[in-house]
Amino acid sequence: MNIIKKTIELSDGRTIEIETGKLAKQADGSAVVKMGGTMLLATVCAAKEVKEGTDFMPLTVDYREKYYAAGRFPGGFLKRESKPSDYEVLIARLVDRPIRPLWPDDFHLEVFVQISLISAEKDVQPDALAGLAASCALATSDLPFGGPVSEVRVSRINGEFVINPTFSQMKDSDLELMVAATEENIMMVEGEMKEVSEKDMLEAIKFAHEEIKKHCRVQKELMKELGTDAAKRDYPHDIEDEDLRKSVWDFCYDKCYALAKSAKPKEERAAGFEAILEEFVATIPEPAATIDEREAYAQKVALAGRYYHDVEKEAMRNLILDEGVRLDGRGTKDVRPIWCEVDYLPCAHGSAIFTRGETQSLATVTLGTKMDMKEMDEVLIQEDQQFVLHYNFPPFATGEAKSQRGPGRREIGHGNLAMRALKPVIPMAPENPYAVRVVSDILESNGSSSMASVCGGCLALMDAGVKISKPVAGVAMGLITDAERPNDRYAILTDILGDEDHLGDMDFKVTGTADGITATQMDIKVDGLSYDVLEKALEQARQGRMHIMGEMLKVISEPREDYKPFVPRIVQIRIASEFIGAVIGKGGETIQKIQKETGCTITIDEQPKEGGAQGETEGIVDIFGTDQASMQKALDWIKGICAVPEVGTVYHGRVVSILEFGAFIEILPGKEGLLHISEMRWEKTDKVEDLLKVGDEVDVKLLEIDSKTGKMRLSMRALLPKPEGYVEPQRRPRPEGRPAGPRGEHGGDRGPRRNGPRPPRKSE
Repeated sequence: MNIIKKTIELSDGRTIEIETGKLAKQADGSAVVKMGGTMLLATVCAAKEVKEGTDFMPLTVDYREKYYAAGRFPGGFLKRESKPSDYEVLIARLVDRPIRPLWPDDFHLEVFVQISLISAEKDVQPDALAGLAASCALATSDLPFGGPVSEVRVSRINGEFVINPTFSQMKDSDLELMVAATEENIMMVEGEMKEVSEKDMLEAIKFAHEEIKKHCRVQKELMKELGTDAAKRDYPHDIEDEDLRKSVWDFCYDKCYALAKSAKPKEERAAGFEAILEEFVATIPEPAATIDEREAYAQKVALAGRYYHDVEKEAMRNLILDEGVRLDGRGTKDVRPIWCEVDYLPCAHGSAIFTRGETQSLATVTLGTKMDMKEMDEVLIQEDQQFVLHYNFPPFATGEAKSQRGPGRREIGHGNLAMRALKPVIPMAPENPYAVRVVSDILESNGSSSMASVCGGCLALMDAGVKISKPVAGVAMGLITDAERPNDRYAILTDILGDEDHLGDMDFKVTGTADGITATQMDIKVDGLSYDVLEKALEQARQGRMHIMGEMLKVISEPREDYKPFVPRIVQIRIASEFIGAVIGKGGETIQKIQKETGCTITIDEQPKEGGAQGETEGIVDIFGTDQASMQKALDWIKGICAVPEVGTVYHGRVVSILEFGAFIEILPGKEGLLHISEMRWEKTDKVEDLLKVGDEVDVKLLEIDSKTGKMRLSMRALLPKPEGYVEPQRRPRPEGRPAGPRGEHGGDRGPRRNGPRPPRKSE
């Protein structure tokens, strides 16, 4: 084995180790990246032949976490890893996006990159190492990859930037960005912030890039040692026809430029571009009857389509760079027309329509209990998510005639970005006990549907009465540059269209409040972009965001004062930890009984007590229901279980059993006391049944609680006026050593002695 190891020194003294030549040697490239006890194995394999008709880069990146890495069993019936979770999909996307642009334009072999978490130290975040691991695997291969790249997480903790912080450090962070870059250029940025300024975000990106440069230099050393820096695999190149390229350009460019400038709607414009291509194809001589000639004709038509795409792209880019005019006639800083509406769905807890140009989101809010929260059960993350946002993109949104499948990687990624944008302003427990679910259904799309989801979701939250701290808006930015002078001749575009996203050099989404950024996602497709251009793009994004927010606030400016009448309500109380078991009951019997009789849903969590000593806990009880009377009944029931009886207090109780000497009264749930026959009224009572029967409700006063046994002595007569002239009957003196009875120190203790059949005397 030719094992090679390299080490990267982080600025805080920690190290990242790279190893190749030991594992997965039959793959085209493989590497193990290790930090502490966390290890990632990355492999890359490429197909030997191009699939017929492939004219794009067919790259697949998968990230999987093995539960054995942390000594855990997977959940579910089969107890084995299955399809990737949303969390794994999101990490795979973070690796895919910076790698995908770094391949030759004519490289069409299928490439599969697989990253596996094979060892997991509890406090190390493995996702920050996934991009580095993938790049190392590619660096050890002979594939024509334009890297190396690396990826790091940068957070600001107590005012200081930190690279690849631990899980425990993240609780003090107000900024979290994943940054991917080559040694020369930023490729991708994604993350969330707590209303951070554009300047601070840019400084975080610069800080991360300095660390990434070290990672890339170490990978270049590895490539040189392996010999993969120069020897690259030969691959099938695209067939070229320069005469045909020139013919396509001469015939189509002016027509494409004129159509791009016409500011026609999306569908009409797309049909027009197709018509120009068809018009050119019609000029190609029809083939004769031979098979070879027909194949040559088909190849020429396919090449014409590829060259035409370049002409169309160049015409639209030049229109923007030369005249500052965009496909729909807007200027570079203009936002498309916006209209909004809230409370559109009469039965939803909250709803809104947000429409910007030809992009439309129907956003809804649903409020639920803790049992409705999403459970995350990843290898290193086990938690409940109180707030989730789901994004759906049905085919009809772009006029496609096909069936709708489950959410794909794009939908998971867009939903996660919108969720991160809104999360900083949503109140969490204990201030907000509800589980909150936002759903954005995209009904129409022509660019920036994820940002429409942010805006629509914010409006729906306010319509639902969720007390968000501040409104949030989002905008998608684009960039068109001159390939030869990217930092001198460029145009920054606000609120981009789908075509501008596809044909542009940067897709830059920014969300935030009036006071700062809450989330961002940036993909850069051009080399050598300066930080000055990024700074200008951020400022233009802020202006666009404020304009969009202004339009939103014309419809609803703050959350409704109260939830809608049909929204289930939650009452939350805190109980001492020693009463949690009593409320739940044996096998859940008590809490199930309360839920059945009241129709409410009840959850109990044991949490550290606020302001308590270390290790001291308390119970958080949530009562969730739609009927106020039922919720009050459940609340009183639970309070009764947790109440501590007090001597001298009057209770409204229920007769649960009758004996010869008295009755047992339940004064609080699960707490009974003895009402002796002598304490029922001032007059003599011959039979308990003359006054009471099981199920009767009576008021009683608690006279005494035995300090040793906890038994309670109750009285009804203590609540009645004493008859005039009443004289307490004479009683026999209590024999020495005999305990006092229910009537007092000298009263006859008939109760305990008659709590069953009298024992027979010896003579009997």
